[in-house]
Amino acid sequence: MTLIHRILIPIMVLALAYTDMQAKTHIVVVADSATHMPLAGASVFDSRGSFIGITDAKGRTPHIPAGVHPITIRFLGFREKVVADAATDSVFLRETFSELPEVVVESRRHKVFHMLAYVREYSTLTTYTDTVFLFREKMVDYMLTPDNKIKFKGWTSPRILKSRSYYRFTDSHGLDSVSDAGSHHFSWSDWVGVVPAVLPKALISIDHGTDTLRGKYSPTEIWTRNMNRVSVDVNVLADTASRKWVPNLAAFFRKDLDFEKFRIRFNFDNVAGSTLSPMDLSGYSYTIESNGRGIDMFRFNRVNEPFFVSTYAEVYILDKEFITVKEARKWDSRKFDTEAIEIFEPHEAPPLQPSIMELVARVDNVDKDRIRQALPPDHRLAGINIDNRNFRIGHRALQLLKQLTGITLIRSHRNVNRRWDEFRKNRLRDNGR
Repeated sequence: MTLIHRILIPIMVLALAYTDMQAKTHIVVVADSATHMPLAGASVFDSRGSFIGITDAKGRTPHIPAGVHPITIRFLGFREKVVADAATDSVFLRETFSELPEVVVESRRHKVFHMLAYVREYSTLTTYTDTVFLFREKMVDYMLTPDNKIKFKGWTSPRILKSRSYYRFTDSHGLDSVSDAGSHHFSWSDWVGVVPAVLPKALISIDHGTDTLRGKYSPTEIWTRNMNRVSVDVNVLADTASRKWVPNLAAFFRKDLDFEKFRIRFNFDNVAGSTLSPMDLSGYSYTIESNGRGIDMFRFNRVNEPFFVSTYAEVYILDKEFITVKEARKWDSRKFDTEAIEIFEPHEAPPLQPSIMELVARVDNVDKDRIRQALPPDHRLAGINIDNRNFRIGHRALQLLKQLTGITLIRSHRNVNRRWDEFRKNRLRDNGR
């Protein structure tokens, strides 16, 4: 065999393998049914509800492998579409319209803007050996202070009022288990909130049109106006200036955390004039893909094992009103019955996929009481009851002295470092086997 044959044969084998892989996948183009314009940033899910990816600037989905149909294509502000098989090459989504109550300023005292919203998220954490899928529903609120003179800070990130979580844990052998709780916080949905927005000058005096703002390497903001409805699609990674849309995530843009995709879409209704305000916001959605998540997060199996996290979430604004500062402080201090709060699903939210409904049913059917009763008690948690008043007074005084001198804080830091070193040595020893 000549040298040329030795080089060409492996290349031909790789080319045939790539062609075979391409033949087993397909791409769907997603567009607006009214304008036939491509929809960039639409999210694609497989039959199990797992996130596949988002459409590119031309509305094209990622390569969809065989065996994951039916797939679901979702774009906030449009009705979702289910693609049953690989024969479909284009999908047209129809725009939906949300109905929100009008916001009325009743008096000069009502200066704080309060919003209630429903959040639906799909997050996945993947390592070499494990996969954790999370579906979560939440009721959240925002408290905004348009007037800077008000002595009340409020919050722009979604504050959780009520939530329901459904986890599915899967290992490398395909064995899985479900739960309504997880020890690893990897979702991004608590960090993306509402921010002020300014309508581009090109869209102020027209009823229909688009405007594209380019970042350093690619388009960073794509604005679309249809009468009094305005939407903006933001590619946060296109330019560092785009991080203004996610100010609460500023600390995560660092060397040990790599964002691969970060797209966010805001929808505004009843827009009048040249300005946009939170009063016009009807909802937003975002897709985040990252290598790594969080600070000092414990790995699943091996020390320094990489992990991949993706989060897709939809936020539907349910209600908004101006309230007084006194009422806002009651909300801030949670002077209300949180147990009485229900999760209200808006009518424009699409129905849950069969796989998600199956996960919800599995979690709801878990017999928690039986599991708790089966666990043997840990006798190490039992303490000795010392009923000595002088001892308690002296112990309390000693604790106060330690707090004043900082001894308690120093000792706690030493304990944390010691336990972390022990944990790391044990994991290194186990991984070396």
